Amino acid sequence: MTTPQRRAHRKDPAGPLTRARDIPKEPTGIAGLDVVLGGGVPAGRVTILSGGPGSGKSTMGLQLLLTGANAGDAGILVMFEERAATVRQDAWSRGWDLARLERKNKLCLLDARLDPKAVIAGEFSINGLLAILDRRITAMRAKYVVIDAVDALLHLYDSPTRERHELYALHEWLLDRGVTTIMTVKAIDEAEARSRYAFLDFMADCVIHVDQRVTAQITTRRLRVIKYRGSGYGRNEYPFVINESGITIIPMTSNVLQHRPPGPRVSSGTAWLDEALAGGYRQGTAVLIAGTAGAGKTTLACLFTRAACLRGERVLYLNFEESPEAMVANMLSPGLDLQPLIAKGTLAIRSYLPEAMGVEEHLFHSLEDMSQFQPTSVIVDAISACRRMGSEQAAFEYLMRILNACKERGITCMCLNQSSGRESIEDISGIGISSLIDTVILLRHRQAGDTMVRQLVVMKARGSRHSEQFHEFRVTDRGLDLVKA
Repeated sequence: MTTPQRRAHRKDPAGPLTRARDIPKEPTGIAGLDVVLGGGVPAGRVTILSGGPGSGKSTMGLQLLLTGANAGDAGILVMFEERAATVRQDAWSRGWDLARLERKNKLCLLDARLDPKAVIAGEFSINGLLAILDRRITAMRAKYVVIDAVDALLHLYDSPTRERHELYALHEWLLDRGVTTIMTVKAIDEAEARSRYAFLDFMADCVIHVDQRVTAQITTRRLRVIKYRGSGYGRNEYPFVINESGITIIPMTSNVLQHRPPGPRVSSGTAWLDEALAGGYRQGTAVLIAGTAGAGKTTLACLFTRAACLRGERVLYLNFEESPEAMVANMLSPGLDLQPLIAKGTLAIRSYLPEAMGVEEHLFHSLEDMSQFQPTSVIVDAISACRRMGSEQAAFEYLMRILNACKERGITCMCLNQSSGRESIEDISGIGISSLIDTVILLRHRQAGDTMVRQLVVMKARGSRHSEQFHEFRVTDRGLDLVKA
């Protein structure tokens, strides 16, 4: 049996030392969801999981059963709409071998679908189903029960009053047996929900809503905990993804900044810029390089990348504008050969088309890349392209979480942004993240007679002295050369 999780003494940032005692919980095994729920779903109680088609309700319920079964705790899936063979096949596509767990008597797929040809005479009762379920729970010593599409059962009754009566009876029956239960129910029209199924939210101890929505032709999925009786929980909406391995939720539930302090200075890869920065960038800080098209932003980022790799560090380059092959080829012009760094394993370039996925999928891939590659530095090129993930709000959410993840891990994060060159420091990022940035470097073009010259200025360097002069430079086959005054 899983030991009930309790939170230890904690310091409440809004008040004095408090002692928090949560109810017993069972982990779901869904990455991020247990963080949002403060440890998992309520043990021995009923959780309602509502959502529209394709929102992930059934997958979440099944993932809970698999977590329990793999830990040695048996579970039962009661299906009112899908066939057992279909569930096994869909699970197999994710690498989940349900048949193996069934053979070990750790999982039972109970097909409770009503024969469409059946004629209901008199009052319908689920007593027969409950008798079967009771025997299975006893025989398997089942700890978990997932009732998928319980609303399909409710539609068999002839009145809303009867529906409520039967569901309350089912709720009490499950509580009497002490099993941890998930009931999935379809989200329906809001007006109908208020009159017909509003009692579900009041009845359950925990209510979770999932949905998928389309913004600017980009589909995103969100999860929100509506209530959790006897426990604290994350109250925001959280993006999540459904992929070949199941569901991953990307929470940001802490109300306390846990950023690491800046580390030692590291070279920018350009001697004269290091001098302007009083020794280089601070390790573990956020750097913004903004500038007009062709001003040298990517070249400056790649100079830093090469210097970091030559120090034996790892750099993850997230490119939203070029493929790795195009980027490597284009950087040969300023004398930067990135291919040896890639071959050595110190540089990883990941290119993604912004509009190909919703923000939650981009977050998942970026954070997964960070976890797998374990970089010392992350480059995001370019944040102006992140708007194509759906909206400016989506771009802000993506960048805020990437910056937060980097600062919590002590990773230097360098963001590139295409700008007009006339912005103030407050809006130079264009997406509202300037306050999260520690160092801001602006690149711009300036007309000088019949020629166009490039200039660089350090607009901000938090906690450090820096040059306030405009530095004229050229892009050559040796990198960025300072033009002597």
